Amino acid sequence: MSETIDGAQSAPSFERIRQVGSAGEEYWFARELAPLLEYLDWRNFVQVVEKAKIACTQSGHEVPDHFGDVTKMVQIGSSAKRPIADFRLSRYACYLIVQNGDPSKPVIANGQTYFALQTRRQELAEASRFRKLSEDGRRLMLRGELTEHNKALTAAAKSAGVETALDYAVFQDHGYKGLYGGLGAKDIHVSKGLKRSQKILDHMGSTELAANLFRATQTEEKLRRESVQGKKQANQTHFQVGAKVRQTIADLGGTMPEKLPTPEKSIKQIEREQRQLQDDSDKSTPENF
Repeated sequence: MSETIDGAQSAPSFERIRQVGSAGEEYWFARELAPLLEYLDWRNFVQVVEKAKIACTQSGHEVPDHFGDVTKMVQIGSSAKRPIADFRLSRYACYLIVQNGDPSKPVIANGQTYFALQTRRQELAEASRFRKLSEDGRRLMLRGELTEHNKALTAAAKSAGVETALDYAVFQDHGYKGLYGGLGAKDIHVSKGLKRSQKILDHMGSTELAANLFRATQTEEKLRRESVQGKKQANQTHFQVGAKVRQTIADLGGTMPEKLPTPEKSIKQIEREQRQLQDDSDKSTPENF
């Protein structure tokens, strides 16, 4: 079959049906992706899309951001047309569809390999960019990553039974205590000399943020992988992961997170400075007529 997601043909086939919007965003139409994944019956493919939507929600992402309902007009005769339902998919949506496809189809297995390779390439590219960033730049990048991954962690914790705001505060405290050798959020807040309105994560250097990012991502994966149920078990899982990250730091001879210095500037201050620089740059640029 010439249209496959496999080997050398994977990128050309998948990338060839990629669309680019007016704002430069990339997307794919489900009606074009379905035959590529060897789904000839649209109803069967819709079932896979629905599973992918559930996975999207469970990962803490907004479904409308990745799966857009659209209607297309198709020719059914010399002059007649009729509307058909379709989906406008992000790259992430395509990945989830492949992950939830029929595993007996070789093209699905090949598609999973394709996306795994693409993810690894992106990770390497991001790692290269990260090394070139200043400390402030690294902090901004990691803080943004933590914001996104905390959404996924919140969703995973909720599935485990952590429901109320108080439940989640206790859950988060267990993660901090594991990572910070028994210190909870309030203790860390005090040790950094922060005001009540200031957020702990906004006053961490890149090394401390990276440790907390690892704690968050690994806890989310463990909660889902082991289908943890119950607030007590979820809290214990978060503590255990935090403690394991702490042990890894110790094994590598690193500095414990509570011993790392608190940066002089907060994330909010860095963001304001960058906005000011951008505003000054915009003002100094002559208008084009």
